[in-house]
Amino acid sequence: MKLLALPAGILLMFMTHAPPALAACDDPPARDVIWINCDKSGADLGAADLRGAILTRSNLEGANLSRARLSGADFNFANLRAARLTDARLDKARFVSADLTGADLTDAIVDGSSFDRAVLTRATLDRSRLRAATFYQADLSDATLRGAELQKANLSQADLSGADLSGADLSGASLEQAAMEEARLGKAVLRGANLEKADLLGADLSEADLTGANLVNAELSRARLEGAVLDDAQWINRRRCRPGSIGECR
Repeated sequence: MKLLALPAGILLMFMTHAPPALAACDDPPARDVIWINCDKSGADLGAADLRGAILTRSNLEGANLSRARLSGADFNFANLRAARLTDARLDKARFVSADLTGADLTDAIVDGSSFDRAVLTRATLDRSRLRAATFYQADLSDATLRGAELQKANLSQADLSGADLSGADLSGASLEQAAMEEARLGKAVLRGANLEKADLLGADLSEADLTGANLVNAELSRARLEGAVLDDAQWINRRRCRPGSIGECR
């Protein structure tokens, strides 16, 4: 049987494009490091450069990732319970179905990241920058997001019951069918936000800016609206609120 001769260029391609070997769990922190199913619980990774790292299903419970550079990192299905991510750079990172119960992301930059179906119960995200981040069906119950920047974020079907979003900027955010019972949204900015079918039972929306917001079929029983701006908002019955509507749709 005669073997086919391959051109030198194709042989060179095979030689120079061999698949990279998977990194071991004891490899040092570095850009693009691969730590899959690794136990890094309690690890001190403060200020580490882990951009593009793959940490899928790894255990990072109680780990220190403060000020770490984690842009584009993959934390899908990882355990980040009580992890410290304060001042971390997490833009375009992936946290799908990750457990961030009690994690601290204060002042973190998390623009464009995905937290779909993640658990963030009692997590702290105060003043964090979460522009265009996605939290579809995520559990943010009792989390604090005071002063957080959530412009154009997707929080559809998320659980925000008991969460504190006081002073947060949710301009253009999607909160469709979100559970927000007893949530605190005092002085929050919700201009143009979609709150259709959201459950705001007993929520505090006092002095919130709901200009142009969509509140069709939202549950607003016992919700506080003192001082809330409702100019041009679409009310629960699809009626458009007139300019100058403060505290009630007129």
